[in-house]
Amino acid sequence: PPLPPLMSSSGGTGSNYSGGELLPPPSPGLAFSTAKSTFTYEELARATDGFSDANLLGQGGFGYVHRGILPNGKEVAVKQLKAGSGQGEREFQAEVEIISRVHHKHLVSLVGYCSTGFQRLLVYEFVPNNTLEFHLH
Repeated sequence: PPLPPLMSSSGGTGSNYSGGELLPPPSPGLAFSTAKSTFTYEELARATDGFSDANLLGQGGFGYVHRGILPNGKEVAVKQLKAGSGQGEREFQAEVEIISRVHHKHLVSLVGYCSTGFQRLLVYEFVPNNTLEFHLH
């Protein structure tokens, strides 16, 4: 199924406006390999136990990454982009589109995303193999 437009809101208003400019829908034919590709902020907050410090995997200039468990039992890594981190709306959409198309045994897959209000979160498969720094050094 094609990826729905990135601009959405929670609270059931049905509005596609989040205070930023409206974007065109992603490219036709863009699809994720899982049945669930969009998440609400509340779903991801529950999956990460409220983005608790106990589930914090890392942080950087982009924001924080938390380990989470989805209702279906799948372990994920939730990358919460920091507001004002230079990750604009177009860059967020480009990351979703590009990463969802790339599949390689050495790259984690994008499970889905959340775009609610000013919240921008990317949901990746969780790979429990230490850090990239550990493997490089």
